[in-house]
Amino acid sequence: MATRRSARLSALAVAQLNDAAAPILPPPAPAPKSRKRKASVEDEGAPATEEPQLPSTPQKRKVSKKTAPPPATPTPAAAALLSSPAVQKPKPAAVSRLADPNKTNAPLLSPQTSRVVSSSPIRPRDIRDGLSPSKPQAPGWTTKDSESTTTENILEKACAHLIAIDPRMKPLIDKHPCRVFSPEGLAEQIDPFESLVSSIISQQVSGAAAKSIKAKFVALFEEEDDPPSDQEDGKEKKKTQENDPTPTPTKRRFPTPAHILAKDLPTLRTAGLSQRKAEYIHGLAAKFASGELSASLLASAPYEELVAKLVAVRGLGLWTVEMFACFALKRMDVFSLGDLGVQRGMAAFVGRDVKKLKNGGNGNGKDKKWKYMSEAEMREISERFRPYRSLFMWYMWRVEETDVSTME
Repeated sequence: MATRRSARLSALAVAQLNDAAAPILPPPAPAPKSRKRKASVEDEGAPATEEPQLPSTPQKRKVSKKTAPPPATPTPAAAALLSSPAVQKPKPAAVSRLADPNKTNAPLLSPQTSRVVSSSPIRPRDIRDGLSPSKPQAPGWTTKDSESTTTENILEKACAHLIAIDPRMKPLIDKHPCRVFSPEGLAEQIDPFESLVSSIISQQVSGAAAKSIKAKFVALFEEEDDPPSDQEDGKEKKKTQENDPTPTPTKRRFPTPAHILAKDLPTLRTAGLSQRKAEYIHGLAAKFASGELSASLLASAPYEELVAKLVAVRGLGLWTVEMFACFALKRMDVFSLGDLGVQRGMAAFVGRDVKKLKNGGNGNGKDKKWKYMSEAEMREISERFRPYRSLFMWYMWRVEETDVSTME
């Protein structure tokens, strides 16, 4: 045992002496970076060789984001739904009636009976054809009216008025004929209840979605029959004939207010309506069923009264009422100060570069209350075009499609 232990101790002592005598070596130098070897004259025929490099993740390049173009200024998509019936019918022939830019110029259909309600009488054939005006006239018509504004000439007078106020309107008018207030457009019969329901359906959805929902909504009532009625919005049938000697009942396809009130909200929602929209339509139907709203009221009421009555209905805001008055009732002195498309068109019309303003009022996008043009300035400009501001507004949606700089 003693011999083995002494052998281990002697071996350990020898190892320690060897470690102390060994020199301390410096750390190894880093390997040189590989470089391409330049080909010499002798190596011209040989292919150049490269040492393989380890793969590395490339750095991301900063790509500047393209700023979205400013919004276009077309006529609101909802406006088309306001004046389009549930079932498309042949375009009616133009009928000459007295017209007034401050009143409803569209023949309205009673939601309950489909009878025609008009704020002005039909122009007699003898005066329309230039025959003797001494014959008995239709109720409400006088010989003096032969020179008055009618549905046949109101658009012509309105265009002439706009050009007289500002000659820059002429290229717009020449390029974009306005059918809304044409004799054919003013002959279209409008159901005001259907138009208002359509405006509620079209809120915050695309035009295609609104059409689909409206079709499903109408389909809920396809088996319903119209209730018989001898009343016209609380007035007798005789009263209706005083305004329109030849009312033409139309086959109804859109549900009446009474039919809608007979359906509960869950049933209405199966057409794709939200709970809130179903409530709005139900409330609107109640207003018409009670007589608080009627076709005769919408045909004859002053504009301020009409707006006050309609904005009091849940679901109908000021912009919706303005579009309804312009495109459905065909009132020619409506102007929307809050429409972004009209603001943009007016700014371009007066010569401002709207593209520079697309990110905000001061160009940095921080001014959230910025507008293309202030409401005060819009009101001041539009007042000059009374009583045809609806037509002026329609052309402001078109203004950027036509170069008006040649008229400046």
